[in-house]
Amino acid sequence: MKYFGTDGIRQKAEKFTSEFLTKIVAGIVDYAGDNVKILLGGDTRESTEWILADLESACETFGVEYGNIGVLPTPAINYCFYEMGFDFAIDVTASHNPYVDNGIKILERGKTSGQKLSEKGCEIIEKAIDSEKTYALVSPTLREDLHEEAVNLYKEHLKTYLGPADFTNFKIGMDCANGATSVINKTVFEELGATVEVINADPNFGQKINNNCGSTHLEPLKELVITKKLDFGVAYDGDGDRCLMVNRNGEEVDGDEIIPILANYLKLDKIAITVMANQGILNWAKENHIETEITPVGDSNVALAMREKNIGIGGEQSGHVILPGEATGDGILTTLMVTKAITETNKSLEELASIITKYPQVIVNMPATPEQKESLKTSEEAKQLLLEYNKKLEPVSGRLLVRPSGTENLIRITMWGEDEKTITDLANELNNKLGEVL
Repeated sequence: MKYFGTDGIRQKAEKFTSEFLTKIVAGIVDYAGDNVKILLGGDTRESTEWILADLESACETFGVEYGNIGVLPTPAINYCFYEMGFDFAIDVTASHNPYVDNGIKILERGKTSGQKLSEKGCEIIEKAIDSEKTYALVSPTLREDLHEEAVNLYKEHLKTYLGPADFTNFKIGMDCANGATSVINKTVFEELGATVEVINADPNFGQKINNNCGSTHLEPLKELVITKKLDFGVAYDGDGDRCLMVNRNGEEVDGDEIIPILANYLKLDKIAITVMANQGILNWAKENHIETEITPVGDSNVALAMREKNIGIGGEQSGHVILPGEATGDGILTTLMVTKAITETNKSLEELASIITKYPQVIVNMPATPEQKESLKTSEEAKQLLLEYNKKLEPVSGRLLVRPSGTENLIRITMWGEDEKTITDLANELNNKLGEVL
């Protein structure tokens, strides 16, 4: 794919020109027909505001019926567009990326819920983007504000999914990354009785999103949890489709621990995880006779495997956790379910997470041009180098994964092994040698 990566289209915000956005809507019309209905929404980065406005103009240009729900988390947009009778949703977000980037996630109707756009749909939209056609844009007319309706609809979904719950005795810390969860998550937990300490929860369009906060920067949350003596903390990314947690001791609990916690709690015997999963979750699954499906990186790949193979839970180390019956990762719903597991098992977060023993893991991000990322797939010299380093990892029961990022100009080198110093040294060594080869 030229424009679509592992999670939609993601690039510098200024590349989302009105012409580019108009051709995206043209591609949706080419894919789905003239009578399509599109719901718009997004996160809090400053460019989201004008991208949503340009998408409204594009919809008007093609006579497409549309609605705009403003700032809401990705899972809320995914749930609401389906329940509100729209055919597609365009979610304007670059997830955990800095505010200078933005992205487009396109969701379409599946059999029972929303799901990410099919490969065929992506191909048709890419063809429309590269088309030389031009369009005279039409200014949007005044539309009904659907934000409050969507918020209430999504909150009701969360509470229905969770079932009876009482969080009265909990003190929870939350870092909203100044992103989309800022508009909703505190109230959901407070309505269930929890005491909530929130940081980085500015819901306005601007430049604060993911800036030294949220799931990519856990330090502020760790300090909050320890200083305020909270039971645990949770950090969301900019669009709220994932979360990472912090126990009362300030120790991180990631997706590779959250998945076993919830699989145990829900008594599930099959999981879907990606090639980036820590060796610890693989060992836990083997010891507990849990059937494991390993997919390529990307929550869309996990979701597809779950649908095709009837798997109840899956996700990624980064905190995307897809729960039974859900189409996408949902950071708020994941947190609610873990909190309920804590209440019903009468165990702390650290006790629940102790069921897996994680291997040390090192990730080195090597800056790479698109040409270098492509060369990684074809270079025989690079292939031999990776085989050499796989052998070097054998003494520490290690594992190696080298892959081009689907969202950034990086090649990610990930190593697991029993000895942290050994894998750190080997990862840095491979980074230098691979740079020379490519």
